[in-house]
Amino acid sequence: MDRFARWVLGYHGCSAVLAHELLTGARSVRDWPASANDYDWLGHGIYFWEHGPERALQWAHEHHRDTPAVVGAIIQLGHCFDLLDTKFTSQLLPVFERQRRDAGAAGTTLRANRGPDGDLGGRFLDCFVINACLEELPDVQTVRCAFREGEPAFPGAMIFRESHIQIAVRDPDCVLGVFRPT
Repeated sequence: MDRFARWVLGYHGCSAVLAHELLTGARSVRDWPASANDYDWLGHGIYFWEHGPERALQWAHEHHRDTPAVVGAIIQLGHCFDLLDTKFTSQLLPVFERQRRDAGAAGTTLRANRGPDGDLGGRFLDCFVINACLEELPDVQTVRCAFREGEPAFPGAMIFRESHIQIAVRDPDCVLGVFRPT
């Protein structure tokens, strides 16, 4: 891990049971279940909202209606595939083109992003391309990106109500500690 990498606070929406296990040490951070859905925005990993405890709680309410909870984490980004930096976004197009070429040669097509609105909550293509890219970069520990999400904050706005920075932690050693948000 890069010893000079940035530290951030991240917030993970989950069930009260998982929160209790992580906060009491009954479950180690190494055993924190990572998401491996085909539609995960940043590929596979443990997802956090950067500096977004309220957004994490909103998500927990939507997905764990009876037992919503939030776990805060101190995350060292380490070797971060930071999609807020052109150094990393420039690596996506060559991987996409190679995957598209391979799919065409095999007589298949790439999956598409889809969803109920412009937010495209089903990021099937993004997930596929990021995971393919990171297969070539096995030392990447975290992935970070900003997402425009939700309705405009006011009429004519280009600021959106649910925009956020999300982090997918691929290496649990980047989670330096957990805490209960107040």
